[in-house]
Amino acid sequence: MITEHERNTPERVRLAEEASLEKNWKRWGPYLAERQWGTVREDYSEGGDAWNYFTHDQSRRRAYRWGEDGLLGWCDRKSRINFAPVLWNGKDSILKERLFGLSGTQGNHGEDVKECYYYLNSTPTHSYTRALYKYPMGSYPYEDLVDTNRGRGPEEAEYGIEDTGAFEDEKYWDVETTVAKETPSDMCWRLRLTNNSSEEQLIHILPSVWLRNSWAWGDNHFESDWEKPSIKLDGDRLVIEHCDMGKFHFYIDAEEEAPVEWLFTENDSNLKELFGQKNKAKYTKDAFHEYLINVRKDVVNPAMEGTKAAAWMKVRVPAGETFEVRCRLIAVEEDHGQRFEDFDGVIEKRKTEERDFYDFMLPVGLGEEERRVAVQGYAGLLWSKQFYYYVVKAWLHGDNGEENATASRLTGRNKDWRHMFARDVLSMPDKWEYPWFACWDSAFHMVAFARLDPDFAKKQLLLFLREWYLHPNGQIPAYEWSFSDVNPPVHAWAVWEVHQILERNGIADLDWLERAVQKLCLNFTWWVNRKDHDGNHLFSGGFLGLDNIGVFDRSQELGDGARLLQADGTAWMGGFCSQMLEMCIKLAATRPAYEDMASKFFEHFIRIARAMNEEDGRGLWCEEDGFYYDHLVLKSGQKIPLKVRSMVGLLTMMGVAEIDMKQVDKMPGFKKRLNWFIENRPDLAEYTTYCDKQRDDKESRLLMLPLKERFEKLLVRMLDEDEFLSDYGLRSLSKYHKENPYGIVWKGEEHTVSYVPGESNGYMFGGNSNWRGPIWFPVNYIIISSLRKYQHFYGNNFQVEFPTGSGNMLSLGEVADQISDRLVGMFLPGEDRSRPCLSSSESYSKGEKWGELVLFYEYFHGDTGQGLGASHQTGWTALVVTLMRYRAKQLAEEAKA
Repeated sequence: MITEHERNTPERVRLAEEASLEKNWKRWGPYLAERQWGTVREDYSEGGDAWNYFTHDQSRRRAYRWGEDGLLGWCDRKSRINFAPVLWNGKDSILKERLFGLSGTQGNHGEDVKECYYYLNSTPTHSYTRALYKYPMGSYPYEDLVDTNRGRGPEEAEYGIEDTGAFEDEKYWDVETTVAKETPSDMCWRLRLTNNSSEEQLIHILPSVWLRNSWAWGDNHFESDWEKPSIKLDGDRLVIEHCDMGKFHFYIDAEEEAPVEWLFTENDSNLKELFGQKNKAKYTKDAFHEYLINVRKDVVNPAMEGTKAAAWMKVRVPAGETFEVRCRLIAVEEDHGQRFEDFDGVIEKRKTEERDFYDFMLPVGLGEEERRVAVQGYAGLLWSKQFYYYVVKAWLHGDNGEENATASRLTGRNKDWRHMFARDVLSMPDKWEYPWFACWDSAFHMVAFARLDPDFAKKQLLLFLREWYLHPNGQIPAYEWSFSDVNPPVHAWAVWEVHQILERNGIADLDWLERAVQKLCLNFTWWVNRKDHDGNHLFSGGFLGLDNIGVFDRSQELGDGARLLQADGTAWMGGFCSQMLEMCIKLAATRPAYEDMASKFFEHFIRIARAMNEEDGRGLWCEEDGFYYDHLVLKSGQKIPLKVRSMVGLLTMMGVAEIDMKQVDKMPGFKKRLNWFIENRPDLAEYTTYCDKQRDDKESRLLMLPLKERFEKLLVRMLDEDEFLSDYGLRSLSKYHKENPYGIVWKGEEHTVSYVPGESNGYMFGGNSNWRGPIWFPVNYIIISSLRKYQHFYGNNFQVEFPTGSGNMLSLGEVADQISDRLVGMFLPGEDRSRPCLSSSESYSKGEKWGELVLFYEYFHGDTGQGLGASHQTGWTALVVTLMRYRAKQLAEEAKA
């Protein structure tokens, strides 16, 4: 519950002012992408080769069409005005303007950022943010990273920046960037650069401000009526004018030993250097690079104006000491000459308010290390918000009279999504590795957001259901690489989870819930019409977010008239039904029209349960193995179970709903239809535990996708440490397949699945993720939340061995707690001060400089808990904080009892 005291904290007051449109506190934030190059949005190639069409090497010279990027930077919510630090150690061949990493074709495990950076603090309104970047003093090993990774195969580990020795002997800078808002349009920006080495070192610092290029794309695009914005020097300050933003001043204050030289250029492409063409602008985007590194004095504008500006300082910093730069960006109407008089006070005030905000929000029972993980987890979640701009119709047809359009583009990627108009701040999976939204990722993000910033969580979930995102046929867009790909239908689950979190905190919003349910009905219908091939309630769907989990590439056609029936596709849809049923029952209490919809989803759930559980090979259950499997359906109609024991079978547990019979008594229409159905369709009713005799005397009934005895058998598999149960959570594939790979010969080629607990050992889906053994937070979280639903119904009467074969009997709630504790344990330091999730590097167990830093990886090694994949996927991995909050509150309540 959000208490009155918490509601009155300054940050909660700001959130309320933002939600009521009283003040625009979220107008500015860390919305700048960490990578804009190599994205689909910037790709105008003939064949859709996004990685090679716009490369990292081009990014310093080439203007972006659909966004901007920078090093831990900030911008307004439309990225019209941007600011970020630029650095040079005097040795690198390029300025450090953005994070470096390998493209999807360069890495032996796909795209991978090769930098050390950390999101440390943020409030939901971004009134206070702090982040850290570790910048090597020696030449950055760009070529070494590219060449060494190119020479490694998928069975080998990635070669990272720490492996190069770039941080040996403490020869690196700690670059800390802090931004605090005095008002919604007054930002105090502080840079602190600490010399960690034992010698005095030289550093070039260029705090930079620039304007997104909206002027170079012709006269027929959404922003073409804007006047070209400008940045000009006025005495010792910059004046920034933008017709859509107003006028701002930018000040800089550095120590006396660092005189400032102002540099100006245009945020336009250097076409001559890039393509051998004539430049359209006299001064170009790469001017500061050319000015410092190639010592070309003619590349910057002597008139001291442009659309990109920087304050260049060259500083020598003694060993162990810190150099500080203070900057202020302020709307002209708020500039009363205060400059830096109150600067330090603003930062300290907002820092204190950020601490107070989390003091109220986080449970008292959290220890020091748990709190550190929680604060950095929420910081990563908030720093991962990004301005995302992609108007598909304009992108397909090209700019400036279709100068970059091709005939193939009009029939290629995303051609069926011309209605798509994205121009919003969205929650990204990872602002470098995945700087584009993925709807199924976002669903989990919003569950983590719900307690932190309820208004953002609600708006984001609704946004993807609005007409400019949701396809007219009801499909939710997947991600920019192919909006038509099929992600798991978890949006309804997220909406219901968020509603319950809001309800527990006294801020339920039934109008919001109703709006979401209405649009989700369209998406449900799309699934039924498109992915239930035979109309028998067994679903397909493709890879469904689980990449290489199957024996086949599930995103590809099998040929020869064959197709797959998917256990997870059917489970997701069973879960979709149960969630829609619960939401309709909730709404029907005050909106009787939802009784009919509740009946529809109840009956559809029963039909899915029957289809999944039918015997004699008609369903997806294997009695011999005690598991649900995908099935290969041949053209002849023959069904072959694909006996891979994986998360696809365990996900059937998510199909669960508890029906409150007291509420049913208040719904005469629903009750009448319910009773008729149970009495007159016993052929269907036998496939649900609705009439579970163990609870006939209770005031609720349980719907569950797996029959109870099959649920028990699934639990035996799931809780076996030689199968799914790891010391760090639930594996995505049973360890049984380590010694017992599953294989099938199809069209003369053998396809095999074996247990691979770490990075992928193949290139299916680019090789940058692996579902054949590692631990993934989203599915672990779904299973934990499902187990707690079963616990609520059965209580302590239902007990299982944990682990299997141990003789230790636990309730399902206690099992959920144990799995949760194992997941949380990956992030907490052990006796040797190392965190399992950071076990790949010794640096993180050595003192405060590294030991207090936490990374939130995409997935985790099935046996060691080591973090793998994207290193800043704080979206769904921030669910670790949700788990910690739940357990701390639970333990506190038990202590009171």
